[in-house]
Amino acid sequence: MAIVNPFASSVTPRVQVRINQLLSAAHDVEIHETHRRHHATRLAHRAARDGADVVVAIGGDGTLNEVANGLLHTGTALAPIPGGSTNVFARAIGYPNDPVRAVDAVLAALDDATTTIRPMGVGTANERAFLFHVGIGFDAAVVERVERRGKLKRWAGHALFVESTVETWAAADRDDDGFRLRRLDDPRDGDTPAEGARIAIALNIDPYTFLGNRPLNLAPEATFDRPLSIVALHDLSAGALLDVVRSSVLSADGLPHGGSITHWSDVEAAEMLADTPVPYQVDGDLVGRVGRLRLGHVADALRLVFPS
Repeated sequence: MAIVNPFASSVTPRVQVRINQLLSAAHDVEIHETHRRHHATRLAHRAARDGADVVVAIGGDGTLNEVANGLLHTGTALAPIPGGSTNVFARAIGYPNDPVRAVDAVLAALDDATTTIRPMGVGTANERAFLFHVGIGFDAAVVERVERRGKLKRWAGHALFVESTVETWAAADRDDDGFRLRRLDDPRDGDTPAEGARIAIALNIDPYTFLGNRPLNLAPEATFDRPLSIVALHDLSAGALLDVVRSSVLSADGLPHGGSITHWSDVEAAEMLADTPVPYQVDGDLVGRVGRLRLGHVADALRLVFPS
């Protein structure tokens, strides 16, 4: 089954026709378009129930997340085709950012399915699975501001995110006490929780995102076969943020633990607690505001088609 988000920024009618031609020439394919929130999850669940070998998800990271949540703990594999503006997940595992070239890579991988279809672990945020990251606090507030101008997202892309980041930073409450992070799988960190966090990212893979062609590496140790990494910033001053961006772009070592940065690795379980509900996003999709968020990791929960 091919599940297509027709509203994704790179999914033009011409691209859809070409993708359909390529997939149908080599495989028996059902093609379905999504029309509403969580529609992709229901379609993916149906594909798995009906015995589909692979679901090809064509859209942005939000579409891929919905499809993945419909395929957890089934024998049906996920093949991601980038169709959004950033496409963090597909690019992070090695697919080309061009959707037609990515289809060619998927077809080549399926020719060698015994080595390219492999299990991967996923993260969970209040029981919803995520593929690459969850953002809490400032990060999600930026996504929240972008979503208010959703019609521009398809056309403005990265420029809209940069503008929204600056606007969110300018409007931030400098007296906000932030939120608390606590590990539930490590007594040492659990006894000394990270207080006053303003932004936290739980990563299932690295990079966190891309600025154009440049990856932002927060936690290079984050991979599919390890538990989560969590990075939190306690200082949102302009200087601190610029240092973080500079380090993430120019260094492959990620952000260090200490000072105004918390960096935990191999996290099986953690929680965020806040006196006032804070926003959070899952794989770039804004979910809402919560006062408590449970984070976890589930090994080998999803079968994935890796590029050969």
